Amino acid sequence: MQRRDVMKGLAAGAAAASMVDAVNAAKAGRKRYVQVGVGSRARMYQQALWGPHKAHGELVAACDVNPGRLDYLGKRAIEAGAKAPKPYLAADFDRMLAEQKPDAVIVTVPDAYHVDYIVRALDAGCDVITEKPMTTHADKAQRILDAVKRNNRHIRVTFNYRYSPFRSQVKELLMSGEIGDVLSVDFHWLLNTVHGADYFRRWHSNKAISGGLMVHKATHHFDLVNWWLSDMPVTVNAVGKREFYTPAMARRFGLEGPHQRCHTCPEKAKCSFYFNLAADPGLKALFLDNEKYDGYFRDQCVWRPEISIEDTMNVIVGYSGGTTLSYSLNAFNAWEGYHVAFNGTKGRLEHSVVEQGGVAGSASLRDEDRITTRIVPMRGEPRDIEPATGAGGHGGGDGVMLADIFDPAAPRDSLLRAADERGGAASCLIGIAADKCFETGQPVRIDSLVTGLDWPDLPKMPNHKDSVPMPPRTDPA
Repeated sequence: MQRRDVMKGLAAGAAAASMVDAVNAAKAGRKRYVQVGVGSRARMYQQALWGPHKAHGELVAACDVNPGRLDYLGKRAIEAGAKAPKPYLAADFDRMLAEQKPDAVIVTVPDAYHVDYIVRALDAGCDVITEKPMTTHADKAQRILDAVKRNNRHIRVTFNYRYSPFRSQVKELLMSGEIGDVLSVDFHWLLNTVHGADYFRRWHSNKAISGGLMVHKATHHFDLVNWWLSDMPVTVNAVGKREFYTPAMARRFGLEGPHQRCHTCPEKAKCSFYFNLAADPGLKALFLDNEKYDGYFRDQCVWRPEISIEDTMNVIVGYSGGTTLSYSLNAFNAWEGYHVAFNGTKGRLEHSVVEQGGVAGSASLRDEDRITTRIVPMRGEPRDIEPATGAGGHGGGDGVMLADIFDPAAPRDSLLRAADERGGAASCLIGIAADKCFETGQPVRIDSLVTGLDWPDLPKMPNHKDSVPMPPRTDPA
């Protein structure tokens, strides 16, 4: 309460100062950004505006439910040579918009809360940049689509996977028509017991907040397929279960638990899933040092009975153009990465990535991803494709995407990798539909979930009507 009183006491001065800042920023040609939610995922945008894109924009303010994390953000900004963003508590979000008059709001709160800040920002006349998934429920997706149309604008959903050079290369190969038009896709994503387990110790383990892995994690993958195919989903059928991250599995491993969290666990010496939150300086500063403010434990036990998300999921998606996707996600695998295959009228494209990912936000080192791509012509010899590569997070995609967002001189993108609310809805609605399938055992149509979902802007692809060459004979001439 004392902190809130002090912040309110400074409100008048802050409002006057922010008006001066806004005028100066406009003269300098820099955009003014505010951010809501300053946890781990927020750091990518902060570092971009403090570093490579400081000439293009400034993070002028931020709000969060946790005042300790706001203090930490200010210290990090000063260490980076930037001005500390003005702190606001989450309840003062609307006041932040009124005082700071930002050009855009960056939304990096937990998934279920995206909708409230997106809609309020749009209604206040601000542009919006939001983390994926855009939202977690069909009703919330509808609210966003309605707000976009009500305000006659689009929002930006940050699908950085589209920008990874090797995934963009797959898009280019498909666009070229080398394997013809795609009739089916086999896509299997594997999370290992380091990265995969981490979803079960964070807020993501509560489906009411994250939508489960079908929404929080698989929205990346569904968006890739939507974009790779330049198509929209129509029907979804799915099954899912949680069988590994359970109290029963803890006992099969010889534990007496589950317990509340790793930090106080009496069996930490016996459990190889023990996560030492204090050992990572960044995570310690963000969470362990500030849990006294909100009671959020970043290192909850992965065997807890109250976990409500699945760890094993299988999905079938039917697309408007006729393509069928067969997808699986498994969160306790021996390796991390994915394998995707596109089966076309002229051949097959196979693409695999073995990732060396660890705990999200961890300071631990990692090896480079191992990437393979090959074309298998129908009745022809396979040939390997040298994968395109890039430096930085998410396979080199983060830097390219951030330039596309913040740099007004970014080149025109022929692959149309920027995603708005239409692409954001198309991907998260597949996961939302899959969750509904888990509950009912029945298939779900996307058009039964929302109305007014228009097609995104997507590159032209080979279609299912063009003529194709007869494949070579297999018998002797």
